Amino acid sequence: MADVLSKGTLFPEELIPDLINKTTGASALAQLSGQKPIPFNGLKEFTFSLDKEVDIVAENGAKSKGGATIAPRTIVPLKIEYGARISDEFVYASEEARMDYLTAFSEGFARKAAKGLDLMAFHGINPRTGVASSVIGNNHFDKAITNIVTIKSGDSPDDNIEAAIALIQNKELDVTGLIMAPEFRSALAKLKTSSGSKLYPELAWGNNPGTLNGLSVRTTPNLAHGASLDRGLVGDFANAFRWGYAKQIPVEVIRYGNPDNDTTLGDLKGHNQVYLRAEMYLGWGILDPNAFAFIKAGA
Repeated sequence: MADVLSKGTLFPEELIPDLINKTTGASALAQLSGQKPIPFNGLKEFTFSLDKEVDIVAENGAKSKGGATIAPRTIVPLKIEYGARISDEFVYASEEARMDYLTAFSEGFARKAAKGLDLMAFHGINPRTGVASSVIGNNHFDKAITNIVTIKSGDSPDDNIEAAIALIQNKELDVTGLIMAPEFRSALAKLKTSSGSKLYPELAWGNNPGTLNGLSVRTTPNLAHGASLDRGLVGDFANAFRWGYAKQIPVEVIRYGNPDNDTTLGDLKGHNQVYLRAEMYLGWGILDPNAFAFIKAGA
């Protein structure tokens, strides 16, 4: 893929409206959980629980101790960015043409940010490098979740899901959603009844029905990214996971310098280029790790 986009070689003289945006990316976590604005300096959420059951009190009887546990979870936004060089002919193009560029770029950035949310929150990695991020630290599912079902040879994926749900519900917690890797969704789609018909026909041909047996479901390759053994993640996405953004900076057009620190491409002005950059402060938090369970492939 080229490092510099040149309008003269990539586009016709008259730029057609509505550029076809081939950028891919989506977030299963964002689809299953609630987004809320996050202050620039972070957000502290408190998880609250009453530790015991209600108590019967006899007439004139003494009341016993109940108790409550309040635990804080801090969500601190981190900065993500994306930039690209284009020919400085962009600066002299018509306003309509410039808007087409900026719209396509900002939409592409939104898709990359959505995919990045999954990769960062699932695996704790920098999406660009694929390497564990010290900025994220332990604030990701792979590190936080201890409820794990390991897929064994001959296992039914249906049984794996039931076992994972049981790990959560045995702790009297709710399950609101299931995220699957494509290979796990495919295994589930192949299951058949005793009569030979498909057990889950709504999953046939790669379809994503949105719900399965009344449970919200999403399929994403982000869960099994790289060498990850993650194949399924069930849990209370509606109440035990939070995400949001603190500030979304509009696309910036940079005309001078070397904003991407590329020693080969060098100075923008010296190469008749400008730089488009978008940034966002994005944060998330796993409020209760016990409310989630992984289904993982064997090592």
